[in-house]
Amino acid sequence: MIRVLHVLGGLDLGGAESRVMDLYRRMDRNKIQFDFCIHMRKNCYFEVEIAKLGGRVFRVPRYKIYNTGAYKAAWRKLLEEHPEISIVHGHMTSTAGIYLPIAREYGKIAIAHARSAGVDPGLKGLLTKLLRKGLLDKTDYCLACSELAGEAVFGAGFHDAPHAEVLPNAIDSESFLFDSAIRGTLRKELLFDPEDVVIGHIGRFHYAKNHEFLIRVFAKVHGALPQSRLLLVGDGPLREKMENLASSLGISGSCLFVGAQTDPMPFYQAMDIFVFPSRYEGLPGSVIEAQVSGLPCLISDAIAKEVDATPLVTRLPLSAGEDAWAAHILKWASEWGGVIDREDHVEEIKKAGLDCREQAKLISSFYTGVLEKEKGKQ
Repeated sequence: MIRVLHVLGGLDLGGAESRVMDLYRRMDRNKIQFDFCIHMRKNCYFEVEIAKLGGRVFRVPRYKIYNTGAYKAAWRKLLEEHPEISIVHGHMTSTAGIYLPIAREYGKIAIAHARSAGVDPGLKGLLTKLLRKGLLDKTDYCLACSELAGEAVFGAGFHDAPHAEVLPNAIDSESFLFDSAIRGTLRKELLFDPEDVVIGHIGRFHYAKNHEFLIRVFAKVHGALPQSRLLLVGDGPLREKMENLASSLGISGSCLFVGAQTDPMPFYQAMDIFVFPSRYEGLPGSVIEAQVSGLPCLISDAIAKEVDATPLVTRLPLSAGEDAWAAHILKWASEWGGVIDREDHVEEIKKAGLDCREQAKLISSFYTGVLEKEKGKQ
């Protein structure tokens, strides 16, 4: 059996975590088993399921620069105690330049996986860029969820490196098919009127997602269309600030903050339009899920092109401004007319390589292939 150690910040309901779990559930676990290393002490959402699937969760301290020695020591201890681990697959690239070279010291195959096409503002972002410097040369293989993410994390050399390739994020597409019964039930629970136009967004309240822009755009939409509602699914450090912004704009009564959801599928059904004005992204699964659900999607042009799997996606630059975004939404709303019969776009998603069933086969072959290749070198 091949044991692969996936390295993440945590194991809660984040994008990277959810994408890895989608693959894990569909692996032949008699041949390939996943373990996880995270950087937090608290128990996380996916830990119970991981244990049921036969995986283990290890912990190392959160990296804080001054504890570099302790961080390296924790990794050496982990890898020394678990020689059965063959591959270390690092989705947390901010410190991959530290732990992946250590993995190579212990004879593990080291994989860095770029999942984002940007960094946080300020000192934290600068430090992340510094820590990622030279990562392309510190690993055995480099994967990226999109061309944008690959270049952002590994540099321009990513495109020509023989050990680098794009592996798009993938979802369980059939789980997000439109269901009018679910739509009706949830809209009643959320106290939406049948004629309400529901503008939706699913994502963590974080700088990258640009919720402030979204809320200001909605304020303009609501001024012209009082029957509009904004449905925000997710949690995060900026949620309270965004709730206060909605209140200051006088639209809090039409903005619904429902928090993070273990099953986002019903919320897509309740929406009529999906708006995603991110400052940067790797390859957002939520936009793929929204397309399967048949939602027209208005996204920023900063998002990787690989997400455009269907004709439902329209791009606008953030520089176009709030008025232009609001005008586009209002045009859609005027054409919507209450029609909720949505087309099935699953085959388009699968054809674009964005379905996790096929990707589970691809990643299984990848793991098997790289191990055989390394054995051939010995």
